[in-house]
Order: sequence, then C-alpha cells, then structure tokens
Amino acid sequence: MATVSNFNKARHVQIDKYSLNYNDNSVNVNPPADPLSKLEARIAAGAIHDSAERCDAPKCHPETRVAVQANLYRWIVDGDREVEQPKKITWVTGPAGTGKSAVMGSLADRCATDGLLGATFFFASWSASIGRRRKTAFVTTVAYQLAQHREDLKNAISTAMEKNPGVLEKNLHVQMETLVLAPLREVVNQSERPELRGAIIVDGLDECEAEQYHDTTSTGPRATPTRTNTQDQLEILQVLHAASLDPRFPFRILIASRPERVFREFFDPKRNLTFAQKLDLNVEHNANADITLFLEAQFDLTRDRYNFPPSWPPPGTIRTLVENASGQFIYAATVIRLFDTAHREPPMALLDSILNMKATRKTSSNPLEQLDALYVHILESSPDPPLSVRWIRAIRLFRGITNASASNMNMLLQTDPERNEAEHLFGTLHSLIQIPPPSDQTMTAYGFYHKSLLDFLEDPGRCGKLYVEESERRMFIWDAFIRACARGSDTQSSYPESFLELLAKLPSWSSSVTAVGIAHSKVLHTPPSADCLPLLFNFSAPGIVASQGVDYGAVPFCVVWEQLPGLHLECFGLAGNGTGMRMVCLSSIWCFVNCSTRQEDLDQTDSETQSLKDFEQRDSENRSQTS
Repeated sequence: MATVSNFNKARHVQIDKYSLNYNDNSVNVNPPADPLSKLEARIAAGAIHDSAERCDAPKCHPETRVAVQANLYRWIVDGDREVEQPKKITWVTGPAGTGKSAVMGSLADRCATDGLLGATFFFASWSASIGRRRKTAFVTTVAYQLAQHREDLKNAISTAMEKNPGVLEKNLHVQMETLVLAPLREVVNQSERPELRGAIIVDGLDECEAEQYHDTTSTGPRATPTRTNTQDQLEILQVLHAASLDPRFPFRILIASRPERVFREFFDPKRNLTFAQKLDLNVEHNANADITLFLEAQFDLTRDRYNFPPSWPPPGTIRTLVENASGQFIYAATVIRLFDTAHREPPMALLDSILNMKATRKTSSNPLEQLDALYVHILESSPDPPLSVRWIRAIRLFRGITNASASNMNMLLQTDPERNEAEHLFGTLHSLIQIPPPSDQTMTAYGFYHKSLLDFLEDPGRCGKLYVEESERRMFIWDAFIRACARGSDTQSSYPESFLELLAKLPSWSSSVTAVGIAHSKVLHTPPSADCLPLLFNFSAPGIVASQGVDYGAVPFCVVWEQLPGLHLECFGLAGNGTGMRMVCLSSIWCFVNCSTRQEDLDQTDSETQSLKDFEQRDSENRSQTS
C-alpha cells in the first residue's frame, strides 16, 4: 500500500491504467482487471464440451459410430486434400435422436486428447443456462477457448481485448474479427511458430433461440418486428463461413444440427461450393449395427446386475428393438435408461411391456412412431399422467429463470405443501427427466435428457390424449401462483427467500398467463372483475414477499390483508363484486407496494422477463405454423 507521504513534493506523476482509492492518509493502488478475465465473464461456460453442466451428456458407446468418428477425425487432420482452396466447414445432420450430440461429444474428447481441439459450443434449448440457448456468448466463448489453446494465441487475444474494450458490446461479426481472426493472423504470420490446426465444433445450432433487442409486446405501426430463431442461427452460420474463408484461418469447423430449412438452404451445394460434403447420420451411415452393439452391451450389464440366466433377453429381442429404433439412438438409450432408473416394473415384465407396446400412430413414414409409443408408455406409468405432463410443460417454461430450482418448482406447483407431489408424479419418469438428488434440489433445476420429449409433448398428433392445450398450461401456472399467494398470506407459513423472489417476479413474466387464468381458473371459484385481477396479479406476490421480510415490497402483506376486510376475498373470487371505492383502495396499495420494489431487482428481471415473452412468442409461431 502506498501512502500520501510517498507523493510529497512529487511533480508530474502519471499512473496509467491503475485506480487510486483514497482512505484517510493512504492511497490504495489497484491494478486493472486482466483482459482475459473480462472475456471470461462473458462466456457460456456450460456450452463447453467438458463443462460440469454436460457431465451427463451423451457419448458414443465403445465400438459404436467408429466409422463416423473416423471420417470426421480424418477430415480434421487431413482436410479434403484441396491445397489451393481448402473447404473448412462441414455439416453433420440427422433427425432428432440420431446421435449427433453423442458423436460431437466423443469427437471433441478425442481431439482434446490429441491437442487438436480449438473450441466447442454445445447449444441446448432446454438448458437452464441462457448462454447455451442464445448467440450472445458464442464468439466470446470460442475466443476464450482459443486463448487456452496456445500461449502465443492467448497473448494475442488478450492484447486484442485490451485495445478494444468495447468489443464485447459489438455484433458477432465484429467480435469474430477482433477476438478471433485478427489474433489468428498475427500468430499464423509468425512462421517460426508451430503450425496451428485443429477443430472448432458447434453442436445443436438449430436449438439457438433468438435474442430480442426490443420490446416484443408493443403493437402498432412503430412496433419492432420480433426476431426469429432462424435469423440468429443464420447469423452464426454467416459468421463462421466468413471466418473459414480467411486464408489465415487454420481450423476446421464442424456444425451439427437437425436438417431444418435454414441449414438445408445454407449448405446447399448448388448455392455454395465452399463447404465440404455434408454427413447425414440418417442416410449415409446405417446405425442399426451400432445400436445392436449398444443394446447387447447394456443388456449384458443388466443380466449380470439381476443375475438373470444367459438366455435373457429372449431370442429376437434385440432385433425387434433395433427395428423399433429406426436409426434413432435416443430410442435405444431411453429403453436402457428405464432399466437403470429402478422402474416400478420388474425388468423382465418391463421388457415384455416394451416389446408389446403399439405405435401411437399407424404410419409407415414416421421413424419416430416407436419412440412416441415408448414415451407414452413411460408417461402413463406415472400415477397421474395428465398432471405429470402439466408439471413437465411448466418446468420447460421456467427453464433459465433465476431461482427456478427443483425445490422452488415443487413449492410452486404442488397442490398440498405437506405432500411430496414431485416424487409421487416423477417416481417412474427418471428415464425422461433429470431429477436432482434431494440434497441438490435447492440449487439445481430439473432437466430433460433429450429435446425429442419436449417436441413430442408439443405435438398433439404425436402425444394424443397426453397433449396439454396452451390455455390449460397457462391456467395451471396461474392457479399455482394464486395458491402460493394464498398460502403466503398465512403468517404461520414461511417461504424460503429464493422462492419469494421467484414468486415476486412471476407476475411480470407473462400477461397471457394472467388473461387465461382469469377466464378459466379453478382456484378462483367466482371470476373477479376484469379490473380487479390485473391489480391482484401485480399486488399479491410483492406483498407476500414483504410480509416475509424480503426487500421486494414495503407493506407487510398480512397487515394489508387484515386491514381490508373482505377485499382479499373479492380478489380471490370468494365474495361479491367489488365497489369502486375498494378498487381505488386496492389500486393505491398496489402502487405503493410495487413502486417500492428496488430498482436493481426490477432491472435484474428484465432479461428473464424478455426470455419468457420470447418463448411464448415462439410457441405461438410454432402453433400457427403447425395449424
């Protein structure tokens, strides 16, 4: 620590890039933040192939997908033998469940072991991490990994960050040029250094969700159009393509996605000849042999675990399951996961049920029909399948929202706080849902093993009677919110602070939930007036939070509740119509409570609010397209 006396009689003192903090007679000289630390703060750590979030990510079973991995690895190392104009991007595609993420994950591990992995980014629309669902942290995450790839590249990227501190707020093209391409040119031009080479692997790009920069709820001639997922996916494709065309760019880029239109058109060889030949896992590589190997190995483990005779499983079992899979690895993986998650049926009976189940739709062109039948069978093993599906759909809606942990979702959705409703509903669904152990549920959210389950539940033609209408889902969430408010008004109850914060934010997330809930609520026995309910929706949660001593409101809810006899009954539809005087009174209290909310807490919810609005917008668009 330097003191003021150190600067006595000093003249023309200049201290660059340091901050001076005066305290009494002392001066604290603090060095500036490391440029790479600033970069690290803006990455999506969960999207990296070996992140903690991906600890349960699928990988190829030993001796499966050997040819696929070998072909891709050979292309990374040797390229396409075109010396003058090498093609540095390839597209790996296939329908849901064909094992794209498993192949990319296993390939990333192999490249990392051999020192050939430049960077990875695994998108996931179901992830609780918003960084894995959007484009914002894509280039920064790639740049940060490249900085760990080699020391000279680390120095170059650090210098680029230092010289361009505002680059983190620029668009992806500028970020790619500043943080990746310019440093790469600097390093590659130094011919005395070893040659740079390797792979940049991007998986699940079709799951990238649109980033919204404007209010998507405004209407009228000046309203800003909602940005679509396709636009952001195309932007990433264009950024990667531009990078690959740079003569000094030394890496091979592998992009894995479903064969959605934006990808089919972008990689169409008739439009662009600068891409390597695509790899279609559903066409060019027959997966049946690999699925057979996988099932044989897993059934061997199951037979040993339960001490079954060598004749189990019966002859023809694996052949039938392979035929049912129709090239979808997710079908085989889900079958095996059923045996690994202590399903309520004994293993032999469970296998018989799987072999005897019928497809949900009798079509010859749908390769997912047996997977759909398997999903129906598993979901119907729950004591209350319709309620289980409502929970799943609600959990999906809350993915990525702060404080939406498993324990908080249980607290919100359960009808009886004394029952362990989640265990009752999900006890037989562990093969579909990633359920944290009880000790981790306060910090960890629910997850899903594969996006195909969510696709299945959102398609009435596939899930049949298990389909939950959008209005039903919104009514379910609304009723859960009202129940939580009613329980919270009881001074004998006590909610954890994290749940109170989640409850206080919920009203601002979804106006559509409010509207549908008002019309169809099962908790509000008598529909209140249209003027009263919006006030209730904004008033109740912050008031409850205040009553529990959390700084989200100024008036204790229990006090307000008791001082306005009868008013709360009207709000909850349990009494007659409200008078104009009471409407004014309620409105005034709502303003007082709501306006006292801390501004920083309101700011914190902005991105989460927009996230939920964006999700609902996409849901609406998807339903319109389906119709």
